[in-house]
This record gives sequence, C-alpha cells and structure tokens, in this order.
Amino acid sequence: MLIVREIFTAKPGQAGKLAKLFKKGFSHDPNVRVMTDMVGNYNTVIVEMQVNSLAEFEKAMEEYRSGKPDPKMDPKVAEEMSKYTEMYLEGKREIFRLE
Repeated sequence: MLIVREIFTAKPGQAGKLAKLFKKGFSHDPNVRVMTDMVGNYNTVIVEMQVNSLAEFEKAMEEYRSGKPDPKMDPKVAEEMSKYTEMYLEGKREIFRLE
C-alpha cells in the first residue's frame, strides 16, 4: 500500500480556492483527501491518495495525461479542474510505502 502526496504552493489568496476545487474534483474517491497548512509553509495544499501499487498509480497518471475526462467526475467539475494550474506556483510529489 502506498500514499501519494501531491504538494502545491498556491499563489497568495488562492490556497482556499484550490483546496475547495480539489475537494470537489475528488469527492467521488474515498481514497483521496485534501489538506491545507496549519503550521509550516504558507499557502500549502496537499492532495493525498492511497493506492495499492506503483502500477496502479502509473495507470491513473496515464489516464490523466490522455486528456480523457474522468467518467466518475461531473463534466462541469472537470471543466473547473482544467484550470487548477493557474492557481499554484510550484508543486512536488512524494510517495510513501505503508509499513
């Protein structure tokens, strides 16, 4: 079992909007949670997901890169999600194995 964290530094004034957008976009997936900073770097938004393997994660990333809409996501939400890159300055990914 793996935990994947997508960590974003939002533009000033955009962290709350970005977190709400991610929460709306991933509301159909119980293995995803959205977090914001309380202590540490300001304007941090984290999308954390649990996957069974790297292969499962890679498959999800291939589907995302294909540009096909997620059939589980409302088309209006998918349209909103297409603009998330305008709301952050930088990001990184961390992958952890659950022991």
